Amino acid sequence: MTSSLNEQMTVSTTMLPHYDSPLPTLYEPQPQPPKPRLMFKMPRVVPDQKSKFESDELFRRLARETEQVRYTGYRDRPMEERRQRFQAGVREGHTEVAFMTNGTNMCLQLSTSGFSNNAKEIDFDKEPGKVHLRSPFIMNGVCVRWRGYVDLERLDGVGCLEFDEESAAEEDRILREEIEKYKARLREFEEKQRAFRVPTTSHAHSAHTHPHAHAHPHAHTEQANIQILNLLHRKS
Repeated sequence: MTSSLNEQMTVSTTMLPHYDSPLPTLYEPQPQPPKPRLMFKMPRVVPDQKSKFESDELFRRLARETEQVRYTGYRDRPMEERRQRFQAGVREGHTEVAFMTNGTNMCLQLSTSGFSNNAKEIDFDKEPGKVHLRSPFIMNGVCVRWRGYVDLERLDGVGCLEFDEESAAEEDRILREEIEKYKARLREFEEKQRAFRVPTTSHAHSAHTHPHAHAHPHAHTEQANIQILNLLHRKS
């Protein structure tokens, strides 16, 4: 008798059909309205590029015109194949070089469409057996230009970094515009916060009736500023 009862109690529930309720689910998480966000595009450059270029130790070393450079691509291939690949990459508009004194590697992007900043970025005709290169880019928040040459046989040469005045001025302009846009959005956000916290007539009457319920606009403004600062720190 006991065994038959046990057999009846050990019926597997996995064979039961899945229950689909026809009623809508009441406890599904509802989509929340988007929270106001103060988007700030991260700047590509530092505020004072020239000062950093002149004072930073790395830039000071790489700005020397006697710095030895070397092509670093395809180091596991035979020399003749590397020469061919180097020239092919340069003509396509890219190459990899390194400063031999400190091992700083750079991937240079070169314009093949003509001139940039009143000079060729790729020049095979300036000196026989060498190619002269110029490549502008942003390094550590500073607009710079790689300038130098590489020997087509040895795949080494001389190069340096120089400050790119024109690109720096353009990036500074973009940075100032972005800061002004952000300030405008910040002012708009603060105005909405103040408007949201302005008491209505009924609230003002209630505050007048109950002195302890008097609003403190300065406290609300301070709280809004704290929220904005938290948003800024979270972004950074």
